[in-house]
Amino acid sequence: MSSDSQGSVKGEAAMMLSPSGSTSSQGPPLSPSTTSKPPELPDELVQAGWSKCWSRRENRPYYFNRFTNQSLWEVPVLGQHDVISDPLGLNAAPAESGDSTLGNGQRKRRSSEEQGAGPNISDFMPLSCLCLNHNYDIYWDLDVQTNAVIRERPPANHLPPHPEIELQRAQLVTKLRQHYHELCHQREGIEPPRESFNRWLLERKVIDKGHDPLLPSDCDPIISPSMFREVMNDIPIRLSRIKYKEEARKLLFKYAEAAKKMIDSRNASPESRKVVKWNAEDTMSWLRRDHSASKEDYMDRLEHLRQQCGPHVAAVAKDSVEGICSKIYQLSAEYSRRLRQTHLSLLQDPPSETCASPQQSRLVYCYPVRLVIPSPPLPRVELHFENDVACLRFRGEMVKVNRGHFCKLELLYRYSCIDDPRFEKFLSRVWCLLKRYQVMFGSNANEGTGLQGALPVSVFEALNRQFGVSFECFASPLNCYFKQFCSAFPDIDGFFGSRGPFLSFCPVSGSFEANPPFCEELMDAMVTHFEELLEQSSEPLSFIVFVPEWRDPVTPALTRMEASRFLRHQLSVPAYEHEYRSGSQHICKRDEMYYRAVHGTAVLFLQNDAGFAKWSPTPERLAELTAAYRPSSSRTSSLSSPGPAHIAPGDRDSAAKASDRTQSGPSKLPVVSGVAGVEPGVWRLVELH
Repeated sequence: MSSDSQGSVKGEAAMMLSPSGSTSSQGPPLSPSTTSKPPELPDELVQAGWSKCWSRRENRPYYFNRFTNQSLWEVPVLGQHDVISDPLGLNAAPAESGDSTLGNGQRKRRSSEEQGAGPNISDFMPLSCLCLNHNYDIYWDLDVQTNAVIRERPPANHLPPHPEIELQRAQLVTKLRQHYHELCHQREGIEPPRESFNRWLLERKVIDKGHDPLLPSDCDPIISPSMFREVMNDIPIRLSRIKYKEEARKLLFKYAEAAKKMIDSRNASPESRKVVKWNAEDTMSWLRRDHSASKEDYMDRLEHLRQQCGPHVAAVAKDSVEGICSKIYQLSAEYSRRLRQTHLSLLQDPPSETCASPQQSRLVYCYPVRLVIPSPPLPRVELHFENDVACLRFRGEMVKVNRGHFCKLELLYRYSCIDDPRFEKFLSRVWCLLKRYQVMFGSNANEGTGLQGALPVSVFEALNRQFGVSFECFASPLNCYFKQFCSAFPDIDGFFGSRGPFLSFCPVSGSFEANPPFCEELMDAMVTHFEELLEQSSEPLSFIVFVPEWRDPVTPALTRMEASRFLRHQLSVPAYEHEYRSGSQHICKRDEMYYRAVHGTAVLFLQNDAGFAKWSPTPERLAELTAAYRPSSSRTSSLSSPGPAHIAPGDRDSAAKASDRTQSGPSKLPVVSGVAGVEPGVWRLVELH
């Protein structure tokens, strides 16, 4: 695999063995021309997709294969089309009819195939047949074996995924987002802060003890610090980046007007009313008098107004914003309870309350999450391809994934799943997986994709070669590079290789890469977990951490890692001098795969003594890592990040500064461990002893 993510899938596909065939659980396949006549063929041919039809034009029977669209006058011979090696006929030549094609020789499915005679899920195709005739770039290396060692653990008690439940969960989460939007509008007259709902989900799941994999239901405290902070930062109005003098003048006027209106309409103290009204009226008077002010004058005046009015405005808005946070949480808990009741009713053997299993003592290489509750029979999910996009449909709800990542999911499933050797549940579980992440991302353009951004392939290759990295602490089946990783949803991701959430994952040894979602509460909990693991283990243990280098103000997670006794080395990558892979890489276009980072990235090496001795960040190793991180000239990348805006806790600066972090990168070169910033494009290395 080359460093710029180019490669052929043939090497991976050649290693795969075809799953054994099975008798379909569905009835005999229906032919496109008749639905009433019973099949007049041996069972072997029926299961291979053949049926006997009648030609009105020729007035004689013919034989049709619904998988390959082949038509024969003679009785087919088993072996002409092997359903075990190619059940969907994806490697077969197109029929001679005038059906339209979708590109790459792939035939468009007939409507009859989609309605009643879909593919036999129990005989699902191996990757070799699906992908060998289709070249595409690959962004993973699933051949890398793990060096992560854990203590043996019992199966998890999560309820197995089901398309019916996933569809209901999607509807309820969408409804919850809409409630959040309406509450912000009705109570505060603002739009919800960008991506704040997504960060609320992340922040809540750090402390949530509830049963639902996505909806928080058992959190303490109920009021989310993340949501409260972000909504308060947009009161009385949202402050945006300012480029021109007229924009600054207009923003200053709007802020003064909104602050005065808000203090008049709320139950404020006489002192607060007096301070806010006087400052607002003084600002408006100054705006009417002075028409020669510069942009800087307007921004200075805005900052002064915020300092004077901000505490009083926040005081009168506090109860209302807390009410928004509390209402959203209560609705989420109710939705979670409702979902669980419905889910339990679908299970054949509902789980009983069991005591937590004691910690096992045997050391083993890490393995995917296993579920103690067996999966019930799953409903059929339809699959068809539109060019190089796989489309999976359940009850009219369609999810999409490009052909390359669909093949990747098949590989991960083959490596990791132990309860479905005949792939009878594969499509249903892929649909649940895609729907889950689609719902978590949100429905707006580029929303949520920053939460799933990944390092370039060349960086992963360098990490593996030089530092023995074989495991990702924060990934998903869609964006992972290795086949061993931790992810947010063990109930569905476990079938595709996930080892569960990282905060519940306790390795004894190994070399790990950590590129967490940019949620401050999650990053802070991650550092706590790092410290505990490194403190407890005497075996080689190493974490190479990639976090945004936010310095104005600095994030608690970065401050703690820089002060950690396990920090062996630190380097900083300037904004716009490196890239990330898009969080929507499984569906985006090739030229949208990479985007330039609009903020600096801090790379920190946290290692215990044994890990430092084994994977020491030597100058030679660091040189290869820095070279791998430079953007490749052979690919294009977007110059704007789809990542979320960052609002730091206790940020007393303007929200415009927070917005700057996602739109223009750091406004000045940061200082790392006492080393002054240098010119853009130059890496800053800091050796710690």
